[in-house]
Amino acid sequence: MDRAGVERWIDGYRKAWASDASEDIEALFTDDVAYSPFPWPRGARQWIGRDKVVSKWQGRGDSRIGWKFDHDVLAVEGDTAVVEGWTYYDRGDGEPWTEAYANVWLIRFAEDGRAREFAEWWVQAPREE
Repeated sequence: MDRAGVERWIDGYRKAWASDASEDIEALFTDDVAYSPFPWPRGARQWIGRDKVVSKWQGRGDSRIGWKFDHDVLAVEGDTAVVEGWTYYDRGDGEPWTEAYANVWLIRFAEDGRAREFAEWWVQAPREE
């Protein structure tokens, strides 16, 4: 995997995030993917398999709310990439983009460019007082 390939994968991730469409999500991950959507990468909270990822992803329903995402690809070595991201949500409470998260993604890719492992660590930004 190279940096351009990681950027293409992130473009696909954004597309899936915006649509919640099964085919967009499926295009990102191998059949046996291990996906960790929480700040701990292993264990019972991990989503194993692409069907589970699609189901859990769609259950969150981020396509129905406003969001924006900025990122930097920090490192790419072999089949592994590290991405730093910033996610902002507009929850419709009259104060857009006030819910913000810092993210670090660890992605391990299969030879075909789909993710076989995905783990994210995130922290919510404190609200300004």
